[in-house]
Amino acid sequence: MGHLATLISDLALLLVVAGITTLLCKKINQPLVIGYILAGFLIGPVVSFVPTVGDMNNINLWAEIGVIFLMFSLGLEFNLHKLAEVGTTAIVSALIQIAGMMALGYGIGLVLGWSVMNSVFLGGMLSMSSTMITIKAIEDMGLKDQPFTGLTIGILVIEDIVAIFLMVVLSTISVSQGISGMELVSTIGKLMLYLILWLVFGIYLIPSFLQKTQNLMTDETLLVTSLGICFGMVWLADAIGFSSALGAFMAGSILAGTVHGEKIEHLVNPCKDLFGAVFFVSVGLMVVPSMLIEYLVPIVILTVATIIGKALLLAGGMLASGENLRTSLYGAMSQTQIGEFSF
Repeated sequence: MGHLATLISDLALLLVVAGITTLLCKKINQPLVIGYILAGFLIGPVVSFVPTVGDMNNINLWAEIGVIFLMFSLGLEFNLHKLAEVGTTAIVSALIQIAGMMALGYGIGLVLGWSVMNSVFLGGMLSMSSTMITIKAIEDMGLKDQPFTGLTIGILVIEDIVAIFLMVVLSTISVSQGISGMELVSTIGKLMLYLILWLVFGIYLIPSFLQKTQNLMTDETLLVTSLGICFGMVWLADAIGFSSALGAFMAGSILAGTVHGEKIEHLVNPCKDLFGAVFFVSVGLMVVPSMLIEYLVPIVILTVATIIGKALLLAGGMLASGENLRTSLYGAMSQTQIGEFSF
């Protein structure tokens, strides 16, 4: 009973403070994600005049569920056909950005006096953008229907896929001081298997199943069935060795192309808002001002390099792929941050 009481009290504290901070952000026309991060900072261990969460393990678990719901909702808005439409531009832009930021991060690490290994990891961290932060900001600012949004999501998906390989390669190098060819081949094979399953489920099995059971689907049964597919894909991705975020996104993209795509998106939105709030609050809980002061110089250097570097590289990649200047600039500026894979 004590564990349940802690869970409930933490959730109550989180939602009350987040409600206040997000209302303030809404009042001054700022993205709600800023309010969530501020709420996390206020209920964290740093601020003494506000109660502190009792069990971070509970928050972290809810935050992980939040990532799943956010990525699932993202997939529901971006089906296989949309991915094919922006495929070439997204791939070119993402690869240019990843290569450029890895080189820039490596160079900055060496200039700051870091070891070669730390500099390589820094380059990998800077090369990823945050899917959750980007999409949340786009939603809060009412930009979901803009031309650059689909392209931005496509680039973020490519980055997440590349991030899987980077984590395997970098972790292998850090342990053995070399690249394990067999492990790399195994990871590529697993990813190809997962993508094949994604295509089979997305084109044949699940759409046919939902079409045949269309008359049986109430709001309740459709929600339960959809979340079952979502968490099933999450479990499959984890079993193969990939992130739960990738599995949730692919589940959403499968359902987006079915007869119930729009209705599922509507039904899932309240779940996404609740658990997504917990995720963004958990980010705020990690803010430690003393660390910001201690590492102020490298933080400023890396922040400026991330914003300017990503903006120029992504805009250049999109322009080189044939996009117009407006779309390229908007798409590039929406991704000037580091992502969840970086952590």
